[in-house]
Amino acid sequence: MKHFRRVLGVVFAALSFCPQAALAQTPDSAPNFLRNGSASLVDTINAQNEFRIGVQAYYRYAFNEAILAFERANSFRPGETLILDWLGRAYYRSGMEDTALRQWQFALQGASSSEEILVRSRIETVRNRRSLLPLMMEEGQRFVEAGHYPGRSAAGVYFRQPVSVLSNEDGSVWVVAYGSNELVRVDVNGLIRQRLRGPLNGFDRPYDMVRGLDGRYYVSDYRGGRVSILAADGTWQAYIGGRGIGEGMFVGPQNMAVDDEGYLYVVDYGNRRVCKFNPDGGFILSFGRRGYGFNGFLSPTGICALDERVFVADGVTKQIHVFDKNGGFIETLAAEGLNGPESMRALGGSLLLADTDRIVLVDPDSSIVRELGGFGTRAARNVRITGAGVDGNGNIVAANFVGDEIAVMTSAQDMAAGFFVQIDRVIADAFPQVTIELSVQDRRRRPILGLEGRNFLVTENSRAAGGQNFLGAAYLSQRYDVSILMERSDASSVLRDDLAAAVRDISAAGPRIVSLVSAGETPVKERFGAGTSALAAAARGGVYTPRWRFDQGLRLAASDLLAGEKKRAVIFVGAGTLGPLAFEQYSLSELAAFLANNGVAFYAVIAGGGAAGDDIRYLCEETGGEVLDLYRPAGVGPVLRAIGEKGSGSYALSYRSGQQTNFGRNYLPVEVEVYLLERSGRDRIGYFAPLQ
Repeated sequence: MKHFRRVLGVVFAALSFCPQAALAQTPDSAPNFLRNGSASLVDTINAQNEFRIGVQAYYRYAFNEAILAFERANSFRPGETLILDWLGRAYYRSGMEDTALRQWQFALQGASSSEEILVRSRIETVRNRRSLLPLMMEEGQRFVEAGHYPGRSAAGVYFRQPVSVLSNEDGSVWVVAYGSNELVRVDVNGLIRQRLRGPLNGFDRPYDMVRGLDGRYYVSDYRGGRVSILAADGTWQAYIGGRGIGEGMFVGPQNMAVDDEGYLYVVDYGNRRVCKFNPDGGFILSFGRRGYGFNGFLSPTGICALDERVFVADGVTKQIHVFDKNGGFIETLAAEGLNGPESMRALGGSLLLADTDRIVLVDPDSSIVRELGGFGTRAARNVRITGAGVDGNGNIVAANFVGDEIAVMTSAQDMAAGFFVQIDRVIADAFPQVTIELSVQDRRRRPILGLEGRNFLVTENSRAAGGQNFLGAAYLSQRYDVSILMERSDASSVLRDDLAAAVRDISAAGPRIVSLVSAGETPVKERFGAGTSALAAAARGGVYTPRWRFDQGLRLAASDLLAGEKKRAVIFVGAGTLGPLAFEQYSLSELAAFLANNGVAFYAVIAGGGAAGDDIRYLCEETGGEVLDLYRPAGVGPVLRAIGEKGSGSYALSYRSGQQTNFGRNYLPVEVEVYLLERSGRDRIGYFAPLQ
């Protein structure tokens, strides 16, 4: 009887994996290799088992294990679109982008129409991103209107006569509303999140708003003849100046700028000059009157501090004049090509200028004026662009003063490409409650910030999933994780005090230190106890060797971060030269892709007074990190603390699945679509529910 039961169990098990049986009991969205009746039963069973192992390894961040499992599954069922798609994902997350692209290309051969769209989009995005120059504004790039935030609607007035904008790290923008005497913070969906009306007696025609180095805000009051200082939370603190013609006084203060030392420059329109103040509002000097080769301002408008120079636009002469920080006249830029310059902001190494009915980019060295986008095609709408800037998502936001709106402009290339959406992980431990972690980027790997539940749609088998809930966004968190990678070369063996000092500074910056990896001949994770002194002792220790392995150490350090905070970084501490065995197993480009594709920034702290090699600088540039001298005057702490303030396009959603698991055997597909203004993107993936 027992023998009969065992045989019967084997028969039922075989039937449950039989392609014909699977076809009858699995949904249409189940993997093709479960529904193909011509397949070998043994091959189907083996392919399914290996595929399940690969999916589970992928969600544990064990990408090498996942690659092996998907390769084995592919050997049993060659050419299956779903297997090849997952194999490409695993290679991509492992940093092997060329191999990933090949697998996705193979996946296209047997893909359905809906699968083909998603795979092709992924291929095009990754290929284009690898060929793009790391420039904020590509040559010939044009911006088109993607939407707008209206100041009024049938429901009422939200703000009146916007004159200036200031971008925030979370993708939202401050709108300086001249007509309604207020500052309004608008999120990426055009919803008003905050209003500031200044001191007890209110603002008096606010004109411009800039942010100081310490996070405080400065707001110019055009009619009030003064500048307000606001705390980072918007609380009014003090006035600078007052109405008058004396030094430090104003007649119609307008646009402002803050330089890299925190000094404030205010365009004093009525007095035809620029006034300079220290961060607390103490008057220093004024400049712009006739003399020393300069004819004086006729109508000063926009101002920008960039690279030890101060640029001031004149609306009457339609020129940009250049001064040093002490007000000494240097030269005149853009003697032709401007229509009517208004506000000016720094954009990389260029000047972003609002020019009446268009947005232009001015090269501060060559005077070349390049139009990025205009509003002339919409003749039915009144247009006067008085202020413009770039928001946290790379869009141009422009204040249309007479049109009572904020226009949002996106590059035509980004509009066409849409968003690059990547479902990073599906957590089904509490099935049918499912959690999805995903990242949203543009084609240049920049995170898309400010999204909320309204921007996402989760579907199963083309039907909206039930109980969809927005769990949060990583950009809202200040927490961040780091792994410290210690160079264990002969050169660093004499720098043990410096290595210990570096990790003390890193610890003082406040991250959660996940691991400390010694990059010796065989990289290992060092054990360390609680407290900074224990960490410093671990940094000094280790085995130093000329055969130290940077590549293996970096992979080990980065892998430790994947299951933690979405804001994360590897901090390399060394002498600056990586040695002859640095890329024995993994190439430089593979390491950079591994870090970037998993959201890990690379920072290098150089000890001993050495210089960082080009390979170290490349890793920093490709991942958003930075090279730091250990004994830089400001210390490494401020830069590292900024990791927690940087934007991250990681989001989490949950929903209640309505799919049948077949006792954990069915592959359960899920799709997430993301919408914002006129752009969208989506990704489709799947998971196996826990065995029941």
